[in-house]
Amino acid sequence: MNLDFSQMVPYIPFMLEGIWVTLKFVSMSILVGFILGTILALCKITKLPILKGLADIYTSIFRGTPLILQLMIFYFAVPQLSGYDTSPFLSAILAFGLNSAAYVSEIIRAGILAVDKGQTEAAEALGVPYKPMMINIILPQAFKNILPALMNEFITLTKESAIVSVIGYLDIMRRAQIVGADIYRNFEPLLFAGVIYWIMVYLLTQLGKLVERRLRHSD
Repeated sequence: MNLDFSQMVPYIPFMLEGIWVTLKFVSMSILVGFILGTILALCKITKLPILKGLADIYTSIFRGTPLILQLMIFYFAVPQLSGYDTSPFLSAILAFGLNSAAYVSEIIRAGILAVDKGQTEAAEALGVPYKPMMINIILPQAFKNILPALMNEFITLTKESAIVSVIGYLDIMRRAQIVGADIYRNFEPLLFAGVIYWIMVYLLTQLGKLVERRLRHSD
């Protein structure tokens, strides 16, 4: 098999540091995607045509173009237009966060529409204003229904985070490439990186199941 993991031992701390580096920008991207996605979802179900149109255009652009292209634009093209360099960290957050928002908005929109219309009608009959009705009645029920889909989106985001290595961001994948070039062996560091990603995704999956069970028991 021509495998020799002994050469990797000195590089293990360097590789493990990539976990924190990866989680740092992924967590920020998830936060941006969730907040913006919720706003976009509310715009899509509003009765104002201009807000609905803008939200649909946003979703169409970010879902219709490759994520790696969006990342390249933020890192290489935006500085050309603005005259200011964007760091790999900021470029990664913008690309992943804005891209995730497009998918999250569709998930949340579907969740809101799945809530029984009787809930909305009852709230309106009681004179509950639109904003409190959405925050306290509709959205909590919608989130319970869409939690598995949201967790799947966040897991996908975690896996796709590996593409930030193309702009030199020192995530897990980039560190595996550096180690491979340093020891002239690529299989071992790439396999080690794959194990790290699998563990991260597994833990996220278990966390999602735990939260889902908690919400189910709280009904």
